[in-house]
Amino acid sequence: MARAMMTKILMSIVAATMLIELALAVDHSVGAPNGGWDTSTDLSSWASSQTFTVGDNIVFTYTPNHDVLEVSKDDYDSCSTSSPISTSTRSPTTIELSDAVSRYFICGIAGHCDQGMKVEIKTESAASAPPTTTTPTSPTPPESTPSPPSSSSPDTPSPPASTTPGTPTPANPTPSGPSPSSAETLKITVLSMVGLGFLMMM
Repeated sequence: MARAMMTKILMSIVAATMLIELALAVDHSVGAPNGGWDTSTDLSSWASSQTFTVGDNIVFTYTPNHDVLEVSKDDYDSCSTSSPISTSTRSPTTIELSDAVSRYFICGIAGHCDQGMKVEIKTESAASAPPTTTTPTSPTPPESTPSPPSSSSPDTPSPPASTTPGTPTPANPTPSGPSPSSAETLKITVLSMVGLGFLMMM
């Protein structure tokens, strides 16, 4: 009886975790908000402005005179359409980012890739995704008023402020360990609450 109840609880927690993963996934519309999957959008700049995490999706929306080919790195660099990994011709095309790897997409219509219709998607694991809040990397040194030069020895420079005796060293505000992203914190919190809820229902 106890084993069956424990199995039921564990299955509920696994199901809740999968739902949380789906809820936290982000859909990235390629080229949006100021462009799309076309020859006029700076797709390289768009991709570098995004953070792609495992579980996210990229969505290509395009007109019938375009398509989406996933290709190897070599074919991406040379705009070769001879051996695509996959080909999509129906808009919108949604690609799930299931692994922390770089993936390469081009338009297979003649000349479009050469005109810039190509994008590299670098996907990070959820644990390595940068936190949403930034922390200072180094403390700001205290401002000091320069002392007037001594009339007796004008050529002798005054010691720097950091080596002046009696000046306290500012504490380093950088945290000792990596801070989790807000998505990770939310995931852990919701998972804990769901698990507790299931335990209390039993």
